[in-house]
Amino acid sequence: MGLLGLVFGWPLAPFRGLLWLAELFQEQIEMETRNPASVRRHLEEIEAARAAGEITEEEESQAVERVLQLMAAGRR
Repeated sequence: MGLLGLVFGWPLAPFRGLLWLAELFQEQIEMETRNPASVRRHLEEIEAARAAGEITEEEESQAVERVLQLMAAGRR
């Protein structure tokens, strides 16, 4: 990159950094939704909440459905 590119590219540096950070977050979220251990942990937390009476059976089924949808979306 020449001096001219550096001068004109410098104002865009914060935007490039923000874009890089957003891509990093997206990769981390996708990894989390694809990880079978993470999915299992979420399902176990939902089951424990149901056993403790913190959520109803309907809320449990909705939560399980959301977890499975996120897992399926992460694999596409």
